[in-house]
Amino acid sequence: MKEIATFEDPVKKQPLKLALFRVDEIEAPPFQRDVSESLKKHLEMAIEKLGFLTPIVVVPKGGKYYVVDGRHRLEAMRDLGAREILGIIVDESLYHYILEFNTEKPPNVKEKAKQAYRLFMDFLRESPELIEEDLFTYFKEPMLITFGFAIEEYDARFPASFYESFVSKIDHFLRAPLSEAVEERRRRAEALIDLNRVVNEKYAEFGWENALMKGEIVRKAVQRAFGVRVRTIEEEFYAAVERVKEACQSLTPEDFGEITE
Repeated sequence: MKEIATFEDPVKKQPLKLALFRVDEIEAPPFQRDVSESLKKHLEMAIEKLGFLTPIVVVPKGGKYYVVDGRHRLEAMRDLGAREILGIIVDESLYHYILEFNTEKPPNVKEKAKQAYRLFMDFLRESPELIEEDLFTYFKEPMLITFGFAIEEYDARFPASFYESFVSKIDHFLRAPLSEAVEERRRRAEALIDLNRVVNEKYAEFGWENALMKGEIVRKAVQRAFGVRVRTIEEEFYAAVERVKEACQSLTPEDFGEITE
C-alpha cells in the first residue's frame, strides 16, 4: 500500500487517506454479498472505456485491508489484469456498516438478507455477548436477519420479497445476547419456511404456473388475516404467522377475482 494523500470528508470531517494498493492486498469481508457476474462485466467495459475513476472504500482490520464498498470494481479490475487499484482508507469502526454501502447496485431483499445473516454470524463469532438490539444501526431491519437465516440455513430459494411487507410488521430486534438470539432467529426462520410450504401447497392446488402468483397468495392471506389496509400488526411473531397460515389454507381461486396468470 502506498499512501497518496490525507484529507477529511466534507460532512463528518473524519480523517481519510487515499492510497494505491496492490490488487492482491485487498480482501472481501466474510459478510460481503455474492458477486454479480453481469454487474462485474458491465464495470469491466466501463473501466476499459473510461478508466478507473471511482476509488473503492477500504477498512484496515487485523493487519489486513477489506473492501466495504466497491467489491465489484475490485473483481472487475482483477479480471482486467490490473495490478493496482485506488482506495480510500476509512476507520476500522466502519467495518460492519456493509449494508450502508453497496452503491454500485442496490441489493434486493434476498441479497440484503444474506448479508445480514453473514454479518450477524460475524458478530456472533467475535462477541457473542453483544445484545442484538444494540446492533440495530448495522442491520437496519430485523426481518433481514430472519430472512437471512431462512435462506442460508433452510432454503436458498426462499422468496423473501414476497414476505417483506408482512414480516416487517411483526419482526423486531431482540433484547437478548447473540448467543441466545441466534436460536430465536432460527425458530423464526423455521416458522417462515413452514408458512412458505403452505403457500406452495396452495399454489399447487390452484394449478398455477407463474411463480409470481405465490406473492399474490401471500398478499391475499395477509389481507384475510389482518384486513386489506393493515399498517400495523399487534400480535406476536408466531401467532401472526399462524394466523396467515390458516388464512392461506382457506383461500380459493374466487378470492383472486379477475387476477389471472
